[in-house]
This record gives sequence, structure tokens and C-alpha cells, in this order.
Amino acid sequence: MDLMRSEKMTFVQLIIPVESAHRAVSYLGELGLLQFRDVLNVFMELNDDKSPFQRTFVNQVKRCAEMSRKLRFFKDQIHKAGLQSSALPTLQPDVDLEALETQLAEHEHELIEMNANSEKLQQTYNELLEFKIVLQNAGVFLVSGKNYDTAEGTELDDNVYPSDYPESASLLEQATQSGPSNSSGLRFISGIIPKSKILLFERMLFRATRGNLLFNQAPADELIMDPVSSEMVEKTVFVVFFSGEQAKTKILKICEAFGANCYPVPEDLTKQTQITQEVLSRLSELETTLDVGIRHRNAALHSIGFHLTLWMNMVKREKAVFDTLNMLNFDVTKKCLVGEGWCPIFAKPQIQEALQRATFDSNSQVGIIFHVMDAVESPPTYFRTNSFTNAYQEIVDAYGVAKYQEANPAVYTVITFPFLFAVMFGDWGHGICLLIGALILIAREGKLSSQKLGSFMEMLFGGRYVLLLMSLFSIYCGLIYNEFFSVPYHIFGDSAYKCRDDSCSDAYTVGLIKYRDAYPFGVDPSWRGSRSELPFLNSLKMKMSILFGVAQMNLGIMLSYFNSIFFNNSLDIRYQFVPQMIFLNSLFGYLSLLIIIKWCTGSQADLYHVMIYMFLSPFDDLGENELFWGQRPLQILLLLSALVAVPWMLFPKPFILRKLHTERFQGRAYGILRSSEIDTDSDPGSPRQHEEEFNFSEVFVHQMIHSIEFVLGSVSNTASYLRLWALSLAHSELSTVFYEKVLLLAWGYNNILIRMVGLAVFAFATAFILLMMETLSAFLHALRLHWVEFQNKFYGGDGYKFKPFSFAAIADDED
Repeated sequence: MDLMRSEKMTFVQLIIPVESAHRAVSYLGELGLLQFRDVLNVFMELNDDKSPFQRTFVNQVKRCAEMSRKLRFFKDQIHKAGLQSSALPTLQPDVDLEALETQLAEHEHELIEMNANSEKLQQTYNELLEFKIVLQNAGVFLVSGKNYDTAEGTELDDNVYPSDYPESASLLEQATQSGPSNSSGLRFISGIIPKSKILLFERMLFRATRGNLLFNQAPADELIMDPVSSEMVEKTVFVVFFSGEQAKTKILKICEAFGANCYPVPEDLTKQTQITQEVLSRLSELETTLDVGIRHRNAALHSIGFHLTLWMNMVKREKAVFDTLNMLNFDVTKKCLVGEGWCPIFAKPQIQEALQRATFDSNSQVGIIFHVMDAVESPPTYFRTNSFTNAYQEIVDAYGVAKYQEANPAVYTVITFPFLFAVMFGDWGHGICLLIGALILIAREGKLSSQKLGSFMEMLFGGRYVLLLMSLFSIYCGLIYNEFFSVPYHIFGDSAYKCRDDSCSDAYTVGLIKYRDAYPFGVDPSWRGSRSELPFLNSLKMKMSILFGVAQMNLGIMLSYFNSIFFNNSLDIRYQFVPQMIFLNSLFGYLSLLIIIKWCTGSQADLYHVMIYMFLSPFDDLGENELFWGQRPLQILLLLSALVAVPWMLFPKPFILRKLHTERFQGRAYGILRSSEIDTDSDPGSPRQHEEEFNFSEVFVHQMIHSIEFVLGSVSNTASYLRLWALSLAHSELSTVFYEKVLLLAWGYNNILIRMVGLAVFAFATAFILLMMETLSAFLHALRLHWVEFQNKFYGGDGYKFKPFSFAAIADDED
């Protein structure tokens, strides 16, 4: 496995007999090392009269889609019933699609019929339950209302409320039979309505009848299931007393508009008791019937759920096979399918073995032809990664997929990314916390990988090895900074310094006194609390950030050199790599050299003054800022080199490219120019018919933009690396604030409650601010340094991924 360059790919053609096509594609899907090219898509682009629905296996795809719909229906029904489907092993290659289709259709018809019967029974049960609740509550209003009825208004005809309720009649049809037949008497309508609508309902009735009604309500004792949402709903019983046929019509229309169900309630207590008993009897019968129906439905769903996972895998794989077969060209005369695709060179023996096995298993008399072809399009990019390197490769691919055989930044990102993160996050106490979290994720890797995780947890689990290296480097940088939750410790021996005054915090005189050899590893703990702590750490981290930045940018330019060597592009070496190295190191490489010399010699030279007057007054004497003999002539030479490097990058390359192009078409030179400026990057899957015409102005403008971008970017990118210093300082100072102003302040009180509160606030701030927000902030800044400052020096990122036909990838996409 070579992670530096993508795997070498080859373009192949398959000629498959019809009788072994399905099995061959299935075996290739299990292997997952061949990316098919849609041959018919190219053909249809050239022939506008051809439709995508004219593909050979479109009917099989439709059948698989219909079966997938039925399986999703089964899955939803099982989920609603609160059951679980069994997890079964994957299917065998041979599947009887017709038998499965018939079986699924029978199960669907049976379930739909059971659901329809269950809905009807549930609707009847809800009506009877509402009727019972109305009878129980409305009877109270009718008894209390008799005291206020007039003599002619209280007599109700028996034919309005018949004592026998035929089972064939719907309760909702009987709801209109309310109130007396005498139009001049007092009438009433009783019913039930959801509790959320009762206020608006009452107000609408009052306005419609102009207040000529008496409205009574009472909450229902039981919750009633909503047949649409299957949720339990609170309802309220109401009784409306009114007079007149016109008012009755208005009230019934309002009841219908608000979804209120009206039920007839006789005034006679004997009839009420009789009807209530009949309703209770029918409710008991319906409960038994519903219970039997639910048990029967659950048994059917349990039987389906036992095979559901297997069936879904079968249908998904069959649909994927037929979708792939539709990408092949069907030769009617030779009764074979012709396909094309990309595969890694190392996978050719495995693919040939799978095709031979498919020919043997299908009892075909004609073998499958597999041969290599030449391709004009750029091959896909394929890196073989493992669980450790995959996360780093995903970080690079998020910026852009590498071109075929281009240098892969992920090789260096494995180390540089967690290291630059640790430079900003350096605290070995916080690093230990991150290490514990990473080790927990790695220890439970087998269990978590088989579970369905949330989006945040899935991202965290995928980057567990990134988190591991980030924590280890954070511990290392924390030991260098000598910070454990912002507290320094004498881990590697005694301090080399002592203060001039009684304590370092009271030291108003300049600096510390060195009285023994330097502290063996990291920052001396005596700097903590002294007056010179902040200037010392700022100087250290600022200069260190510049050194890291210049080193990583030089690495990026060196990788562009290796890319040019690999692609045999001598123009980019002479007119991009060389002037870029000269320009960057003449300025910022020289600054890095000055930093190292100053550290080694202990000089008091002002590097700001040196770099500024290198441009403003290059011939002036440096005076006390001179770090070594011959510094001024060297600065003049480096300044001239930087000035020469700019036109070196800008002018020669476009004119040389034009000259080579002219010679090529005059017959004096042959071959395709290997220049990224004039090489056409055709889209994947579409062949290039010819090279684009050379446009000198376009090439010159492109080179000018590239040169200006590099010159300005060298300055801005170097300044961008100062974020390493800024975030490291911010993290350290924030840790100090939480430690001194929260924990130590609370610990100064002789009260256990205040101490516990201070400890809780310190733990909360450490966990959520320093370990979560600061980690995310440092991660994003490290990401920016790699994507912008490092990768733009050499990385094209305009390739496309190798996406082979694989059953495993289909299962991952479904999850």
C-alpha cells in the first residue's frame, strides 16, 4: 500500500455472454474493485433520440423499486406495531426474484386488508366510546335542565328518540335526530369535541345564534384515540339548548366544521340506561374483536420481520446489479453485453478469477473476455487506507480529491495536523483528558462500529485515531510549555533561575537571575508568575510559529518539485519551483535563520528592525542589530534574489509554452505538451476528442495570477501561522483564569459548600470550554493551515474518486 501516490489504474473492457451476465456482475459487486463506466450514457449523448428508459433492464429495475416500496411499507408497519426485525446473514448469490415478488405482493395485500378492517373496527369503537361518554355526561345536564323548561317545551315525542337502535345504522347518521319535533319548543344537541377547540366552538355558536342558546360542557373522563394520527386526545362533552329549526341548522353546520361528533341522547332516564347498556355490550365485543385482530396482525408482522432484513438485502443487491447491467451495451447480434470500467492494476487477477468463477457457475459455453484498453480520460484516484489513515485521508479529500498519481498530502497530514493542533492546545493535563476519551473510543471500536450512531458521535468515532495523536502531541507540547491545567511543575529537576526579590510575583526589577544549568526539558517553571513571563512566552511562541510555518511551506514547495519530476514536467521545475524556493527563503527563510542564530547566541538584536530596514535601507549599517559577520551583503543579495524571482515566475513560462506549441504544429516537434496550463481536464466519463487551442493571453493571465498569488501568499501565509502563537497564548491564559479566579478563589474560603461549587464550576469550564470549544477551535485552525497554507503550494485537488461497484458500499450508503 503506497499512500504517497494513488494506485495505478487501468481501463478494461468486458464482453459478457447474456447467460452469465447477472452472476458475473454479482461476483464483481462482492469483490468491489471495478468501477463501471456508463457506456450507454455516452451513446445517448451522441444520439439525442435515445431515451434512458430504453435501457435493457429497465423493467427489472422498476420491479425491484416496487419491491423496495413494499419492504419499506412492511418496515413502517413493524415499527408502528413496536416489533423488531431479526438481523440475518446476507443472501446467497442465486435469488428467485419472481417468487419473492409474488410473496411480497401476497403479504402486502394481506396487511392492507387487515389494516382496513382494523381501521373500521377502531372507528366504530371510537364512536361507541364517544357515545357512552356523551350519554354519561349529557344526562346530568338534561336532568338539571328540566326545572327550567316550560310545560309545552319539556314534552318530547317518543318517535324522535326511538328505543331500538338498529345495528346497521351508523351512529353518525343518528346524530341528526336531536331535539323535539315541535318547532316552537326547546331543543338540544349533544356531542363531543376536542378540548383544544372548545373555546372557539362556543364563541362561534354564540355569534351564529346571537346568544340565543344555552351551552353546557364537561370534560370527558377517558382519552380517545385519533384515527388519523393514532394519538390519544382529550375531548369535551357539550350540550347546546336552542329553539327553532334555523338555529338547529346553523349549529349542525358549525359542529361539522369544527369536527364535533353529535350523538342523540333521550331525556327519559330509562331509555338512557337501556342505550348505555347496549353500548357497553357492543364495546366489550369490539374490544375482544380488536384484540384478536391485533394479535393476528402482529403474528403476520413478526413472520415478515423474521425475513425482512434478508429480503431488503436481496432486493437492494438485485437492484444494484440491474442498475449496473443497464450501464453495459447490449449487442443483439452476438447476444452479449459489452462493458467498460476502471480497476486497480493489482486487482486484475482477482477480477479475472471472479469472472471465471461466474462462467463456471452459470454453465456458460462461452467465457467472459477481459482485456485492457487505452483511455483518453484521466483515471480515478484510489488510495488504499486502513482504519488509522482513513480519517486523515478524509480530511484531505474534504478540500479536494487528488489528481491521478498526484502527491498525497495525507502522508504528511498524519503527523503535521495533530502536531500543529497540539502547538495551539499544549497542556498535558488537557491532553490526558483527550487521551482517555480516544482510548475509550478505540477500546470499544468493535462494538461502536456495528451500532448506528448519531451525527456528532459518528464524526467523533471516525476521527478516533486523529484524536489519539492530537492528545499525544498535546501531552508532548504541554510538557514543553510546562503546563498541567495551566500549573507548572518541577518534573525534570530544579529551576535554573531565581528572582531578585523575595518572590517572583513581587519582582519589580528586571528579569530573573540564572544560577545553574538550564532546565533540561521545556520551559523553566520559574518563568511562571514573574514579570517577564508574558514577554518571554510571547517571544518564544511567536518565533516558534514562524519556524513551523516556513518549514511546512517549504515542504509544500518541495512536494511540487516531486510532482513535476513524477509527471516529467521540467518547465514547472525551472520556472515555478526554483523561483518560489528562492523568493520564500530569501525573505522568510532568512528570518528563520535569524531567529535560530539569536536563540543560539543570546543576542539582543531587534529582528523587527532588521527585516523592515532590509527593504527600506538595505545599504545602512546594522549596528547593534548585526547578528553575524557579512550579514549586510547577504541581505542585499537575498533582497535582489527575491526581486529577480518574481519576473522569473511570471514571464518565461508563457512564452516557452507558446514556442513549443508553435513548433508542434509546424511539425518540428511532436507529442502532447505535459503542462498543466494547456492540458485539458475533461470530465470523468467523457472522452477528449482533441486538445484545446493554445490561447497565449489566457496562459499569461493565469501565470500572472499564480505568481501574484504566491508572492502575496508568502507574506499572508507566514503571518497566518502566527495563529499558532495566538491560540496557544489564549488557551494558556484562559486555563490560568479558570484555575486562579475560580478554583483557587473558592479554595480560599473555609467553607466546604463554596469549595464544592468552585470545583464544579472549574470542572464544567474545563470540560465544556477548554476540552470542547477550544479543541474545536484549534482543530479548525489546524485544518485551515493545512488546506490553505500547505496544500496550495503543490496540491491540485481536481481529481475524482474511484467508486467501484460494491455491495458493501451499497450497505454503507443505506445506513
